[in-house]
Amino acid sequence: MLLSLVVHTYSMRYWFPAAVMLGTAPAYLLSWSSWRLLSMVLPARLYHSVDDRVYSVYQSMILFFFENYTGVEVVIYGDIPKNKENVVYISNHQCTVDWIIADMLAVRQNALGHLRYVLKDGLKWLPLYGWYFSQHGGVYVKRSAKFDEKAMRNKLISQTKLGTPMYLVIFPEGTRYNPELQKVISASQAFACKEGLAVLKNILTPRMKATHIAVDSMKDHLDAIYDITVAYEGTLDSKGRRKSAPSMPEFLCKECPRVHIYFERIDMKEVPQEPVFFRRWLHDRFAVKDKLLTDFYESEEPERKNKFPGEGHVSPLSIKKTLPSLIFLAGLTLPMLLTESGRKLYINTWVYGTLVGWLWVNIRP
Repeated sequence: MLLSLVVHTYSMRYWFPAAVMLGTAPAYLLSWSSWRLLSMVLPARLYHSVDDRVYSVYQSMILFFFENYTGVEVVIYGDIPKNKENVVYISNHQCTVDWIIADMLAVRQNALGHLRYVLKDGLKWLPLYGWYFSQHGGVYVKRSAKFDEKAMRNKLISQTKLGTPMYLVIFPEGTRYNPELQKVISASQAFACKEGLAVLKNILTPRMKATHIAVDSMKDHLDAIYDITVAYEGTLDSKGRRKSAPSMPEFLCKECPRVHIYFERIDMKEVPQEPVFFRRWLHDRFAVKDKLLTDFYESEEPERKNKFPGEGHVSPLSIKKTLPSLIFLAGLTLPMLLTESGRKLYINTWVYGTLVGWLWVNIRP
């Protein structure tokens, strides 16, 4: 009985925030859809401006749970610019929480609504979210031979022509680094050897195509590249070996006490444009990340372990930036659930919103 209670209490640490985040999605989508219909007779720039503000409301609510609720300590190394910029954000990729890390940095720059993502094609099937990410400027890409370079380039160029603020998140590794998946790591290292590139140990060999297309398509629109290296504290086992990074449920269950984020801003003037030089430049950047992570996890010097070089500062997120969004979205959702007609609308939004979204993302790039 006691064990059952403990397990139930533990699971509630995840299920409660998950229920709120997923449960408010239909109300959010209805609000956004109303604005989308209204904006069809308005300038496109006005639509994108309001869409960014609406999106920042939902993402602020997400951050309430991933930062304020979990109490995770965010340690940042480097100085985040105070002013908003048009950037491509590149990072190592270990788990689904990596997407939230981008939110954590963007909100500290007041650029949360400008977040857009390069996502693997399979994620377009996510109910409601898959379609909306595309509407918000996200790009779905397939791997290797199926990669549609023209579609990605056209979408990014169309957004730059509108002057759309850009905080484009890309994970060049293409898949997550998991120390338990040695076949993936070995294949990545074999590819590096074949291509005459440095073999990486704590990170996968980056694939340059999507990143280069993003940089090349928006070169006159971008101010910088944000090069981010992320490490999750508490991911070493009793023998000092690296474990997999926390999943979203584990993170919400407060299993990660501290996140370390190494931030570097690279001006666009320092980024080579030619593909062959860009490829080498990107791999060199990931070699730096590999060294940072190797020292973080494996350094024999206690003062260097579980730390990045330089002075890290704890960056708490004020609840004033997140709680109002939670209250607002809850206020939109609860009235729908209290009446029979509201519940029907709520369910229909999930069902038909998902179906329409699936059709839309498979018709348009």
